[in-house]
Amino acid sequence: MSNSEENAVQTQAPKKMPFHKYKPFQPIKLPDRTWPDQVISKAPRWCSVDLRDGNQALIEPMTPNEKLKMYKLLLELGFKEIEVGFPAASQTDFDFVRLIVEEDMIPADVTIQVLCQAREELITRTCEAVSGAKKVIFHLYNSTSTLQRKVVFNMGREEVIKLATDATGMVKAQTDELEKAGTEVTLEYSPESYTATEMDFAVEICAAVMNVWQPTVEQKIILNLPSTVEMATPNIYADQLEWFIRHLPEREKAVISLHTHNDRGTGVAASEMGLMAGADRIEGTLFGNGERTGNCDVITMAMNMFSQGVDPELYLSDMPKIVAVSNECTKIDIHVRQPYAGELVFTAFSGSHQDAIRKGMSFVEKDGNETWEVPYLPIDPVDVGGSYRETVRLNSQSGKGGVAFILESYFGVSLPRPLLLEFSPIVQKLSENDGGELKPDSIWNAFLTEFVDVEGPYKLIDYNVSSDGKTEQCEARIMVGENEIEVQGEGSGPIDAFVSAMVETLNEPLNVVDYQEYALNEGKEAQAICIISINDEQENKYYGVGLSQNTTTAAFKSIIAAINRKWR
Repeated sequence: MSNSEENAVQTQAPKKMPFHKYKPFQPIKLPDRTWPDQVISKAPRWCSVDLRDGNQALIEPMTPNEKLKMYKLLLELGFKEIEVGFPAASQTDFDFVRLIVEEDMIPADVTIQVLCQAREELITRTCEAVSGAKKVIFHLYNSTSTLQRKVVFNMGREEVIKLATDATGMVKAQTDELEKAGTEVTLEYSPESYTATEMDFAVEICAAVMNVWQPTVEQKIILNLPSTVEMATPNIYADQLEWFIRHLPEREKAVISLHTHNDRGTGVAASEMGLMAGADRIEGTLFGNGERTGNCDVITMAMNMFSQGVDPELYLSDMPKIVAVSNECTKIDIHVRQPYAGELVFTAFSGSHQDAIRKGMSFVEKDGNETWEVPYLPIDPVDVGGSYRETVRLNSQSGKGGVAFILESYFGVSLPRPLLLEFSPIVQKLSENDGGELKPDSIWNAFLTEFVDVEGPYKLIDYNVSSDGKTEQCEARIMVGENEIEVQGEGSGPIDAFVSAMVETLNEPLNVVDYQEYALNEGKEAQAICIISINDEQENKYYGVGLSQNTTTAAFKSIIAAINRKWR
């Protein structure tokens, strides 16, 4: 391609997307908003909708056994309110609700929730499904948005209010029988598509429903204000909520609940800002499964609170189990970068990140402070069933900090900095040749090959160390090439004596300039590691490492390894 042709390609006008088809969402006029100054300091009332909203969004809805497995998991996690289905719309849902009621599978402190549209026959069927339950939230909804009133229902405001209040009256009448039989019934009303509803109309219809239901401060109604479709930034949702709460008559008789979706990717942020705006309750699913792009991810939101020192009031310490059950029941694998739960969320491949994590963990251990402060790790992986080992994995982007972390975490080996600097390029080259991630065993084997089992002219066969009370004597048998020779020497200690013996054999100076020794493990499996370096006449330094259950043997092996590396 000529220069003129290349320049012509570079100067072509970029293609445009049809953005003109879409109208920007009009913000709420609330210049005196207060929610930005609020801080979340307490967990909301959580309600899981995995068995209803989450289930209806699956390509393959859960089988009865999968629903039961998910239900039991939700109980283990500590959910006190669980939407168990839409019993009037599905025989499977109806049968599941009857199963957990009749088999007494609902703990005394747990309330089941059932969804129902504003239609009399559906209300009757729903009441049949929950008959015999101790605590029930009857979730009634109808769409109130301007668009759906015009396009779907062809109704005006008054007609939509009448639909909602008539249905509320039916629920009140039919649940009276349930309450007489011992069931505690709470009404939850959702003006579906709340975010696309005029704010004054949302208040008007909710107030009308409250007037029919007649809640009290002791027995509140739940007003669920869903972001059925995310239409704007989460701060606008918070403005809508603060406006609603300010204008709702008898606010003290209502629990304000949120049910956000994730169309713009901000479902969690919208729910968090909604709490700041005065909401009391959050509906969502584990890992955000739900229609289109999903619901509010309850685990992410709860863990966000946890990371800020707030009790999430959900038990999420066995994240691997939660992930496994969710994957099995939804048949949707959790992404490796899923916040707090993905396989790689606590993993660093970058060399600078690895070094900072290693130093941060060392600081936390030495400091003894319970407060968690480690670079790049917002929480301690152990708190969700992970381990420190998972935080660092090596590929071609990694550095000496990652190498050090792997050796220390998996094998208990702490290398002196010069040796680490020498070994890191070897690991990097190995990773580049391999083209991917290096497993700990591969790194360990490379370490053994390079510094422990070093091929060369010398090999220790056996030795004997004795003392006359003043000095130590060492007699050893050494393989030199294909020949076996005996060497003798004496010194102030075993190492000094062995070095003297080797000097006689080598017929050249042998100076030990660095030496460290420590145990790799404890008990019967205890093994000593000796790291030693020697230098030559030009002050070049050569490291060798010895491993043995006997400390003297480990030291002698490290000297042989260092000499072989020098000759190599």
